[in-house]
Parts: sequence; structure tokens; C-alpha cells
Amino acid sequence: MAERETARTWVWLCAVPTAPRKERVHRESELSARPHEDNQSHRYDHEAFLGKEEARTFEQLSPEESKARLGKIVDRIDSDGDSYVTTGELKTWIKRVQKRYVYENVAKVWSDYDLNKDDKISWDEYKQATYGYYLANPEEFEDATDQFSFKKMLPRDERRFKAADLDGDLSATREEFTAFLHPEEFEHMKDIVVLETLEDIDKNGDGYVDEDEYIADMFAHEEGGPEPDWVKTERDQFSDFRDLNKDGKMDKEEIRHWILPQDYDHAQAEARHLVYESDRDKDEVLTKEEILENWNMFVGSQATNYGEDLTKNHDEL
Repeated sequence: MAERETARTWVWLCAVPTAPRKERVHRESELSARPHEDNQSHRYDHEAFLGKEEARTFEQLSPEESKARLGKIVDRIDSDGDSYVTTGELKTWIKRVQKRYVYENVAKVWSDYDLNKDDKISWDEYKQATYGYYLANPEEFEDATDQFSFKKMLPRDERRFKAADLDGDLSATREEFTAFLHPEEFEHMKDIVVLETLEDIDKNGDGYVDEDEYIADMFAHEEGGPEPDWVKTERDQFSDFRDLNKDGKMDKEEIRHWILPQDYDHAQAEARHLVYESDRDKDEVLTKEEILENWNMFVGSQATNYGEDLTKNHDEL
């Protein structure tokens, strides 16, 4: 599955500009329509939505403890207390988990950037915290690749910061800084997400993404080596579904349709997937018993923030 990773990895020596956005926002087709043969395929499904979570601490728990903690979470998901978990209740919970993760992520890094502790982060504070060493010691970055990376990312970060800074004062409130770090979560940042995706993949700089660039973003082709079947499938996807006007390349609107489809709700798809995989009696709702029977999929799911919720106290959720 490593070959199929679509993440864009930025390599930094001493700073991590806009590090939380490591994953393409690209959404796959609904999970219920996809094969789910094993835990690895389940993990890929989950990663396809939001990317890998570092906090998969459920692995430190015994199965018995995981099930006990998961049972408490199920009680919270069952909002009407009828002892059944519906797709709608799962969707609501998953959206809550997503939102909490975003804001908790910002809270964790806030003090690293709010250098004067005025509860705002100015562009100068962010630039100093992220690029200060490079700006003060450019001679230490003699490698052309390193220099190019920093010179490219600093103006790109400034452009994104200004887009998130709605009042134009070059200081970000917590909400504005959240939009800066997680632009895919904010409507007014969608153009930036599309533009950055185009810039990442468009290697020849013509302002479009052709089929080879599209494939190169997810697969490093070895000279003379055969392409895996899944790459051939992706080529078909490009011609059939990505290149909407059939001109052999994707423009900004086609990229937007690819990575930010308007008719796709990933929380709904995840909820449907969980119900589909766990609904033993096929009544389209889940009992606590059905969820606990399939506990290993849930603790690796977005519904428990990939297991992180299992290590929190009940009152924290």
C-alpha cells in the first residue's frame, strides 16, 4: 500500500511550514462501495479521508480495555438513548471528532507561534518561529534543494496567511490561524487549497495537471519497470473522471472537482462504511454488541479519532 500513498511530504531541516497539511484533500468514492478485505484495507480507507493520525494509542491497550472504553463512547454516540446507533448518529459523532481534532491541533501549537503572548499570531511571529533560523543563517543552507524549498515555501505561507487573515491586520486570531493551518475546513480557503495542489503537482509549470503529472504525484515509476494494475486504473480514472472537458489535462476547476467534490460527504461515507461492515443482522442500525464485536475496526476509525478517544477519560469526550 505504500506505493499508493498520495501524501505530499515536505522535507524540512529545522522548521515545518504549515506542517499539518500533509495530505491531499482528494476524496475517494464512498467506502460502502469499496472492497474491505482486511485491516490494512480498512486503514487505507480511513487514511484516504484525513491522512495518518500519529495518535493511535489504542495499540497500547488490551482488547478488553479497548472494548470497555469503546462501550462508553458508544453510549455517547447513541444520542437518543434507544440502544441503537444509526448512520446519522455516527455521522454527527464523526463530524464532532473531526472538528475537535482540528481545534486541538491548533491549541497544541499556539504557544509556539504566539511569541508575545497577546493571544494573536502575527505574520512576523509565524515567520520568525518557522523561518527565523534560515533567514538569519542562509549560508548554512547551501544545498540548492534546501534553498529552493525555503524560498518557495515562505511566500507560499505568506499568501495562505493573508488569505486566512480576514480582517487584513496581518495578525491571526485563533479562528484565522485555524483556517491557515487547516484551509480545507474553511470555505473561504478553498481557492488556496486548489492552487497549492496545482503548484505541487504541475511540474512543468504550465498551469495544468496532465496525466503523467497526476500519476507521478502518487507513484514513483522505476525506469523500465512495469506499472502496477492500480496505476493503470488511476490512468483510467484520470481520463474518465478527472479530465472533465477531455483536453488531456486538469485545470483549476477540474482539480477543485477532484479534491473538493461538492457532492461528497466523507463523514457520511465513513458512517455508512462502519454500519455496513458491522451490521450483523442487516437492519441498518448497530447495537453496542455489534460494534464491540467489530471493535478492532472502530478503534482504527475516524469515529474514535483512530483510537485516541479510547485513552481519554469519559468526561473529556
